[in-house]
Amino acid sequence: MTKRTRRLLQKLREIPKKGYAFGHQDALAYGIDWKNNGNEFKSDVALVCRDHPAVFGFELGNLEKGLPDSIDGVNFKVMRKLVQKAYQKGGIITFSWHPDNPVSGKNAWDTTKAVHTLLPKGDLYGQFYEWVRNLGHFFRSLKDKKGRRIPVIFRPFHEMNGSWFWWGKGHCKPEDFVSLWHETLKLLTEEFKVRNLLYCYSPNLLLRKKDYLKYYPGDSHVDVLGIDVYQHLTARLFIRHLKKDLALLKKIATDKNKPFALTETGLEKIGKKKWFTNVLHPLLVDSGITYALVWRNDHPNHHYAPYPGHAICEDFIAYAENPQVLFLKDVKKLKYKAK
Repeated sequence: MTKRTRRLLQKLREIPKKGYAFGHQDALAYGIDWKNNGNEFKSDVALVCRDHPAVFGFELGNLEKGLPDSIDGVNFKVMRKLVQKAYQKGGIITFSWHPDNPVSGKNAWDTTKAVHTLLPKGDLYGQFYEWVRNLGHFFRSLKDKKGRRIPVIFRPFHEMNGSWFWWGKGHCKPEDFVSLWHETLKLLTEEFKVRNLLYCYSPNLLLRKKDYLKYYPGDSHVDVLGIDVYQHLTARLFIRHLKKDLALLKKIATDKNKPFALTETGLEKIGKKKWFTNVLHPLLVDSGITYALVWRNDHPNHHYAPYPGHAICEDFIAYAENPQVLFLKDVKKLKYKAK
């Protein structure tokens, strides 16, 4: 782990003393009716509230296959530029990864059993080795203006306690999932010399307490604890579930001395008035999380952050003005003793 990566970890620990950071997936890459060519520093969030998210999410799916664009249609050269810009301005960068099913060749949501084939004695281990090599090359290429590697959070194989991904519940044994995680980190760290990553483990909404650690790879293989919880039905149900899950996550994170985050959340199309101020914020303030990241703004029928003209803009501006909700300028000004 590089010195700057250790400082990122320390920064994640310091943020809850001030509040929590707001994040948005693919925030810089595109928004409603626009797409970035890499030369702008632009986001739907900033168009609404005059400040960018503090946490910028990016997606790596397709990188493993050597393709030029992610599954979200973002060119990886453009992505590299945007990561460099975000880091230069003090932002925190996190990567998700939705690799295609290696057995069927279909997308990550195809649940043909595959994990066992990627382990060292598996039929497709050679392919997996190449996948991780491509990831490693990209991670090593993330450098600032002085040529120093940019520290980022890597969140692979998420929502493994759900059944919708090929690495998820019912499609592999928990011990095989752990082996896949260990092998991924071993290849990145030892084989491909990647030192600028913090690794984030993030299950989906929990139904039982023991679900969180069922697939846990171990303290030495995880730096940040996360959880993904969306509002799919009523606000009341979302509040009940998230409140319970964050309390459990806080206890686990405290016991393990690790920062924790709401790594994915949101309400699609944000149809509820004052959702940010009356639903989300009361759950997160003083919860101990380091950041909360809402999902991407793909199009008017699939978005999780406001954009100019959206009915929720006034509520979001009020949310952004809350001193305990940290945006890019707030995180950039964050002072803490470097280690």
